[in-house]
Amino acid sequence: ERLLHKESCFFQGRNITLQQTSSAGAGLYNLGNTGFLNSVLWCLTYTPPLAKDLLSREHSRSSRQQGFSMMCVMEAHVNKILHFSASAIQPWTVVNVLTRIGEHFQHGMQEDAHEFLRYTVDAMQRACLSGSSDLDISSQATTIVHQIFGGFLRSRVFVTCLSCKAVSDSYEAFLDVPLDIKEASSVTTALEDFVKPEQLDGKNCFKCSKCDKMVAASKRFTIHRVPKVLTVCLKRFEDFIGRKISKVCRQLEHNFLFPEQEISQSSTVFHKLFML
Repeated sequence: ERLLHKESCFFQGRNITLQQTSSAGAGLYNLGNTGFLNSVLWCLTYTPPLAKDLLSREHSRSSRQQGFSMMCVMEAHVNKILHFSASAIQPWTVVNVLTRIGEHFQHGMQEDAHEFLRYTVDAMQRACLSGSSDLDISSQATTIVHQIFGGFLRSRVFVTCLSCKAVSDSYEAFLDVPLDIKEASSVTTALEDFVKPEQLDGKNCFKCSKCDKMVAASKRFTIHRVPKVLTVCLKRFEDFIGRKISKVCRQLEHNFLFPEQEISQSSTVFHKLFML
């Protein structure tokens, strides 16, 4: 019920289409260790529903936000890329605002592409929210950014004590899904591992709100609402020690299928790989 209630709506009346509507535009020059930035901009530029919205300049026409706006930056960049006659351009529009996207980003330093993607999409989301930070989760999910990339995870905890056998559900908005590839042979198996139940016991017991004590429980994630454009991050570094996983995920499917029983929605959901 909480997910259905909205105080505000930032995106309505526009159709989100996944069909590619624009041809290849200009390439991007490397301005000194900007490969991570170029790859992210390339992916975002050719995400059909996002490109369509940015080309329309709908955000800059309707937004009342003052100062820095990542949506306006991306509008300028995408329009330049797709309407420029040269074979390549210098992406200064984005490079010049690196520290506005993330304080720790510096021109000339090599950065992680997924981290930059996350910061960029988050900055676009903040721009869509016009700087509002106290909106309910359902209102935040109505932006064009969340309508394209966003989904909801459901975390369900089954309490195993005989006194109550309670079930606790909580919901969390997400813009990407991190997948552990250390033991997975493919993206599909990594997705299956992501929704496997986790046992909570010993020092990791669950505080049951019904019987008000620490109890053993089983916790699992399911996809409550699937995004139209699913972003997955293959976790290539081991926790704590930060060592890179040398294993190659050899089976990178062109079509991803969530196990139907792991989705709150009733229909089967396919995702087709279009950008890497």
